[in-house]
Amino acid sequence: MKQPQTRQKSGKAALIFDKSCPICSSTVKWIGEHEAPDSFEMVPCQEEAAIRRFPEIERAACMNAMHLVLPDGTVRVGEKALPEIVLRLRRYHLAAVLFKLPGASVLSRIAYRWFADRRYWIAGILAHVKERKKHII
Repeated sequence: MKQPQTRQKSGKAALIFDKSCPICSSTVKWIGEHEAPDSFEMVPCQEEAAIRRFPEIERAACMNAMHLVLPDGTVRVGEKALPEIVLRLRRYHLAAVLFKLPGASVLSRIAYRWFADRRYWIAGILAHVKERKKHII
């Protein structure tokens, strides 16, 4: 799916994510801390600005998987966004080669879907574990 280039700010890729998901928000924060300079613009899909700028990305689809809109307007969804994200990280960009290995696309699709479908449940477990650690220490 192509987006008009006018919606992009300079050469940044727009990473559209579910802000209400603790794991998604933490991941986006981590990406922001490790990105090459000016690589990403983080756009929560719940914001009205995201809906106006990217009307062809439905909110339900955004809540189901991250979307990466590249500077040329190309959209990568879910596991297909991962290699593009990794390429834009300092010190991690060489790991993008892993996505080119035989079977990597199948495995990343399965792993991404499994994780994405259970992310709120996983976030709940992680929060529970973190809370228990507080009481043990």
